[in-house]
Amino acid sequence: MPYSSWTSMDSEFLYIPSKAFQAGQLSEERSQYAITVKLFLLPKSSFSDWRLHLQDAIAAVLEELGVDSVDLLIVSFPGISFDAESEERGDCGSASISASDTELLDATIEAWREVETLNSKAVALQIGVAEFGREQLQRFLPETLRRPTVDQINVTDCHVLPESMMLFAKQENLELLTHNDCTNILPEGTLRELLGHGEKGAGVLASSGSDGKGLKGDVTPQWVVKYTAVDRDRGVIENKGYFASVELTDEASL
Repeated sequence: MPYSSWTSMDSEFLYIPSKAFQAGQLSEERSQYAITVKLFLLPKSSFSDWRLHLQDAIAAVLEELGVDSVDLLIVSFPGISFDAESEERGDCGSASISASDTELLDATIEAWREVETLNSKAVALQIGVAEFGREQLQRFLPETLRRPTVDQINVTDCHVLPESMMLFAKQENLELLTHNDCTNILPEGTLRELLGHGEKGAGVLASSGSDGKGLKGDVTPQWVVKYTAVDRDRGVIENKGYFASVELTDEASL
């Protein structure tokens, strides 16, 4: 079956699958649910596109669930990872940064302005960050107009949060949440496998042995958004899922 039969396209995007196949709207009133959204901005995404990525990701979730707001929006920025050992030692740098400190902080603040806009419009009722240590929070918080209320930290390598971090969070009225999300949530190799012509592939991308069928070019993951809608009364997840955005670069333009 050609991919064109179950995908759709507008002037800018190819939707896989077509929006016509998406039927995730909630069965009860919006107030019945606690909806959490986590956006992963990926390493090869451009700083200048982060605000647009935030807009696109939240719009996709709102449309999928048929709601106009989410209870908590958490943003995970590339290049920031919580370092429990440094935190325990009391090192100044309690989170490792892979990009220039100043450049990354400026990009993070600029993207956070979009998060603040979503919060001011009651689209995201609570807002938070992921993987920020004390040093990053000390630099980040004074630059915000609307402060995050949550900092989500990976517990895969940190089974118990450092006491120093918990004390700092208490002082800043910041709730610490834990997660075990994969640190490399959408590797390029996995993405090409999913979209290629392999045994479990969708047949969207051309590959060796596909007789030239499919889209040609390099694919670069831009963002992944994860959402869950929990029934408040029953405490069960009624709806959960992911959306991802990928940039296809035509080989001719490389």
